[in-house]
Amino acid sequence: MKVRVIGIPVQDQDRALKFYTEILGFVKKHDVPVGGKNRWLTVVAREEQEGTEVLLEPSPDNFEPAKTYQKALFDAGIPYTQFDVDDVQQEYERLAALGVEFSMAPTAMGTVKIAVFNDTCGNNIQIVQML
Repeated sequence: MKVRVIGIPVQDQDRALKFYTEILGFVKKHDVPVGGKNRWLTVVAREEQEGTEVLLEPSPDNFEPAKTYQKALFDAGIPYTQFDVDDVQQEYERLAALGVEFSMAPTAMGTVKIAVFNDTCGNNIQIVQML
């Protein structure tokens, strides 16, 4: 069993693509129309372009329970998913300088250091560094 794609619900695929590529540094992998204004839109890490794809899903616009779930997680401050980074402090400073809003500054927790930011698409995203 392998993980090829993980999905993140987004409220606006165009805005999500801009944030995930221009701010976070991912690279667009697939962009295929699937009906209506929806697209099979994925991004990958610049350093691992054959690695796991992140699907920017328009599910909150198409399925009310997805919208409710996404909002409940966001309002509770719970990250929807996490991305590994080599240095949380360095990534925090880079993203903060680009205007990204963090709800949790870099914090050591046992064997990891984490920080949590708003992806501007309805999600809290956690970045993690193994210590």
